[in-house]
Amino acid sequence: MKSSCDKLPLLKDGTITFRGTVVAGHQVASGQATASPYPHGTIEMQAPHFLALGIDLSPFYSGTLNVSIAPHDFDLIAQQTLHDVKWSPHHDAESFSFVPIQLTYGELTYGGLIYYPRPETKINHFQAPSILELLLPKIEAIAYGDQVIITAPASQLILSEPSP
Repeated sequence: MKSSCDKLPLLKDGTITFRGTVVAGHQVASGQATASPYPHGTIEMQAPHFLALGIDLSPFYSGTLNVSIAPHDFDLIAQQTLHDVKWSPHHDAESFSFVPIQLTYGELTYGGLIYYPRPETKINHFQAPSILELLLPKIEAIAYGDQVIITAPASQLILSEPSP
């Protein structure tokens, strides 16, 4: 059963703060994957559909920053979920959840969103349960292996230790 992990600090303002490591993703969201059927990336294709439903991605880079929070896994109880978004003519509609976050890298803190294509509607490019996909402004110097600090609403992001 997943629950808020006692080892992670719950701040007085109802947020949880934890460390993660930047890792490589599938590079489909940004369109940088060599075999991607989406040359401009899925985020660029999804953005107008999300905007029409109230989620504005214009402040963010058109790709995701993937952060491993291993050994933790996560569950979302997102307050913002877009259902049945038909963003591509090539497959069925998908649902997406979003949770606001702050990411601290070095001395700077950036506002962003957890981007979570709902696995029950997603067709491929699944992430490990310890990988958060984040929408953020472009962070020029960030690289794979870099450590970051993430702050999120504890009521929407539930972290847990993986089952043995």
